[in-house]
Amino acid sequence: MPIRDTIGQLVLPFAHMQHFTRADFVAAPSNAVARAWLLGRTAWPDRRLALWGARGCGKTHLLEIWAAEHDAVLLSGADLTCGDVARLFGAGRGSGVVAIAVDDAECCADERAVLHLLNGAREHGMALALSGRRPPARWPVMLPDLASRLRATMAVEVRQPEDMLLRVVLLRLLAERQIIVAPAIVDWLLPRLPRTAATMLEVARRLDHATLATGRAVTRAMAVGELHDLLTHDLLAHDPVITDPAVTGGVE
Repeated sequence: MPIRDTIGQLVLPFAHMQHFTRADFVAAPSNAVARAWLLGRTAWPDRRLALWGARGCGKTHLLEIWAAEHDAVLLSGADLTCGDVARLFGAGRGSGVVAIAVDDAECCADERAVLHLLNGAREHGMALALSGRRPPARWPVMLPDLASRLRATMAVEVRQPEDMLLRVVLLRLLAERQIIVAPAIVDWLLPRLPRTAATMLEVARRLDHATLATGRAVTRAMAVGELHDLLTHDLLAHDPVITDPAVTGGVE
């Protein structure tokens, strides 16, 4: 039975803080186009650019690098309101705001806030970087003016990471949480997991919880118990180690 389904040591739900600096970013072909547009010298149409891609692919990391290097105000789309936008542009250029970045911009529930943000940034000549799961042209908005501006926004995809990058991402996530996993276990896990960045985040989260709850290092048995629903079952079926109940803890 997975440890998360048993009563173990009390594990407090403290959020893990990731490091989003240029030095921590791993360059790869999957993010090369996004890096070139966001961090390069090419001018953006209307000084507006949107990064889009699946969860965990590196959008937030790239956006924070850009924000830090351009003295940009970094906002969360889920929390953005018309009041926030009014404060940004209320003092004009005297406000000190020179650039704006909005992470998860498509999560903003107030379409007028997004519209005013796009209009205000253009009127004040400010660079505006956005991120979302989908390209802006596909955001489900009702305001015609907003839909028009989103369609006109330059959008660049951050693709799913390659196998090499997935390995680096998983090892880094584990190291940041001070989770010790033997290289042989990592080598065994990676081919059996979905090849997405979101999966690597979930693997690190579950193993972190498991090691905190048990006080033990990660073993293959622990990994199977915690990640069984993520693992590729056709590979598990032919793995004699995994089909042994003594290893899986009885997981079917």
